[in-house]
Amino acid sequence: MAKGHRSQIKRERNENNREMRPHAKLSYARVSTQKACFVLDAIRGKDVNTALGILAYNPRYASTVIEKLLKSAIANAEVKGLNRDNLFVEECFAGDGPIMKRVQPRARGSAYRIFKRMSHITVILNEK
Repeated sequence: MAKGHRSQIKRERNENNREMRPHAKLSYARVSTQKACFVLDAIRGKDVNTALGILAYNPRYASTVIEKLLKSAIANAEVKGLNRDNLFVEECFAGDGPIMKRVQPRARGSAYRIFKRMSHITVILNEK
């Protein structure tokens, strides 16, 4: 049995499991997971300068959201003392977020459900 207060035990456990790679996470992005994954697949495994170039010329809306997220992850890496030229996108993924359900009126008094989907997007960098 571990000694100490419950919060101290949790703090020690979380320090051992903490992600050491520079990363950034965006929660509740107003873009569906499927549409975000199209853009994330294009930058996975690329170095950050190439990934920023891909995102700058990608016409999808999700690319602007992911570009800001990638710049945030690069800034986090520079705070940790890593060189920007040696960074690459090691992992990037999008998970399902909550769904806003809306109703649109249709013919003969019926209703049509509209699902406004959200996603949680994560970008993890690493050094070569």
